[in-house]
Amino acid sequence: MQKNRIDTLIKFLEEDPGDSFIKFAIAKEYEKMGTLKKALDTYIELREMDPKYVGLYYHLAALQVELSQPDEALKTYDEGIEIAKKVADFHALSELHTARLNLGID
Repeated sequence: MQKNRIDTLIKFLEEDPGDSFIKFAIAKEYEKMGTLKKALDTYIELREMDPKYVGLYYHLAALQVELSQPDEALKTYDEGIEIAKKVADFHALSELHTARLNLGID
């Protein structure tokens, strides 16, 4: 079933390559499938494509932590915090701050 979802999402993205939500959904599907490298690459592509898509930073950093990349996760949380401030997304800002603190490195 997941393979069908990913295929459908990829078709949607081909029809609208600039759709950040679809790109994000693809990354989440890769995560669910356990294809973590593809998920990571997709999140990074999304960050390059649409750096103001604030929702990606929490998930990208969490994946980086899972992949034993805490320094990269810290940078990602910091980037996300700055973006959340710029776009005034206070819910995301709070989540990013909390996740960063829970990471426990400075």
